[in-house]
Amino acid sequence: MSDPIHVVCGNCDSVVRVPAERAEDAPHCPKCRALLFDPHPLELKTSNFDKHLSRNDLPVIVDFWAPWCGPCRTMAPHFEEAARRAGPNARFAKVNSDEEPSLSGRFGIRGIPTLIVFRGGKEIARQSGAMDLGTLQRWLVSALS
Repeated sequence: MSDPIHVVCGNCDSVVRVPAERAEDAPHCPKCRALLFDPHPLELKTSNFDKHLSRNDLPVIVDFWAPWCGPCRTMAPHFEEAARRAGPNARFAKVNSDEEPSLSGRFGIRGIPTLIVFRGGKEIARQSGAMDLGTLQRWLVSALS
């Protein structure tokens, strides 16, 4: 039996221990009953951002974007598909830079879309500019290796 992984629920922000071998079995949060590995990216706010980065044992890929940004809208379906394909191996999240300017400032976001990969609460990779699905997946493989 392998060690459990800690996952922050995207619905209620509870930290949940999941046996690693059960991660593929569509586990639910024991507190709110939401699916822990929802195939859609999470919407993070200033209030829950740090918890999701520091308490998840999985890498967290964050897309800093804005609704008026054409390249952001172009990349959104590719980011969504990458999240779906990753399953329980990574967490995908989005931060609306217009609604959360303090987070954008904290991470020095100068252009959007900007993707940042975090592991253990620390930034390990960053890429600015829109990517198609193939480019995004290749970048993630190199960033996470």
